Amino acid sequence: MPEPGPSTAPKATILVVDDEPAVRRVLVMRLQLAGYQVICAEDGEEALERFHKDSPDLVVLDVMLPKLDGFAVCRRLRAESCVPIIFLSALEAISERVAGLDLGADDYLPKPFSPKELEARIASILRRVGRGSAAAEPRDVPVGQGVLRVGDLVVDTNRRQVTRGSERIALTYTEFSLLELLFREPGRVVPRAEILEQLWGYPPRRAADLRVVDVYVARLRGKLEPDPRNPELILTVRGIGYASQRMGDLPAAVNA
Repeated sequence: MPEPGPSTAPKATILVVDDEPAVRRVLVMRLQLAGYQVICAEDGEEALERFHKDSPDLVVLDVMLPKLDGFAVCRRLRAESCVPIIFLSALEAISERVAGLDLGADDYLPKPFSPKELEARIASILRRVGRGSAAAEPRDVPVGQGVLRVGDLVVDTNRRQVTRGSERIALTYTEFSLLELLFREPGRVVPRAEILEQLWGYPPRRAADLRVVDVYVARLRGKLEPDPRNPELILTVRGIGYASQRMGDLPAAVNA
């Protein structure tokens, strides 16, 4: 029997541990599309059980978990294994990140995060340790050129920074990508499905998939709008999507 060629080489197996069903669903979709085999757990105890049962090549591990938190899971895994671990956490404090890395994690990604960035980090780690396929590494998100001025905001797409006067507004990777997409053509209505495909890399398969877009728009408004309940920069086009423009410049069909 001939030996299997490169195309038949087994893909790396990723264990995704997160107690939020929406996060697990997005990660499973993206990682499977990238060619990985994916298994899931929703709490710390189940994570250890799945690890011992399935021997994954890498673990994507949320910090805040029921039953046993991510730090405790990492500590136990490190006592017996050198499996690569990437922490996910809504806790953005530097002390939390340092604590995770001190426990032996290979990387730490704050929530909310770009799935494309997570895929890139996974591919980089697996390539470094000799597992997985470099072909699974996603395309880099292209960085725009120049400076956009929207009202009193200055959006530097080269440095991926947003400022208002002398104040820098801290945006996550995904929030900035959403801002850049919406502001690239002021006044153009961008469908929610297009936003999902551009930022997360997959088309909506059910109505609930589009909810992630609404959540990120709400977060972006919370950081950019003087009054997020009455937005002037990012407007809702009911039943379609969103547009970046001031209220007075929008057609009558567009409203918040």
